[in-house]
Amino acid sequence: MRKVISFMHISLDGIVSGPNGELNWAKVDEELFDHVGQRINDGDTALYGRVTYQMMEAYWPTAADQPNATKHDIDHSKWYKEVHKVVLSKSLQASDLTNTEIISDQLVDRINALKQQPGEDILVFGSPTATRALMRENLIDGYWLFVNPVILGQGTPLFADRQEKVNLKLLSTRQFASGVTELNYIVE
Repeated sequence: MRKVISFMHISLDGIVSGPNGELNWAKVDEELFDHVGQRINDGDTALYGRVTYQMMEAYWPTAADQPNATKHDIDHSKWYKEVHKVVLSKSLQASDLTNTEIISDQLVDRINALKQQPGEDILVFGSPTATRALMRENLIDGYWLFVNPVILGQGTPLFADRQEKVNLKLLSTRQFASGVTELNYIVE
């Protein structure tokens, strides 16, 4: 069975976006891009909340076509165009979206049905609101966290509304030159 894995940049104090939704505090560089690119290359399904999806959709479909496109832009743009996208949204309409499925109701049933389909793990990219909705229903099977060497003090916390303990098993860690530490957990 496929797993739903939350891929998130996070501050040392558990914040995933600044007070105005900003992510400019996250340290990303070629080393991190290469590592993430290798890991997601085999992925066939990306899950987003509406806000993150619309942000991704505004950039990635044409990122490779820009005159100053980096290797990362070209590679990720190609991957983004090919990957099956799932968006959690009550307001987005799927009528003209390419390779995109909208889940607006029956969250547990629909996500569990996705997990039963053949394929690779389902990566939830950012999307803190969608991630917390999945967490409330115990639909997150693992966390791929990139802990950034910063304490933000305010913003959107990832684990703010957890009511119960969740035991995790550490699968791997990796330290990057930027000071970012990757923590790869699976829910026990």
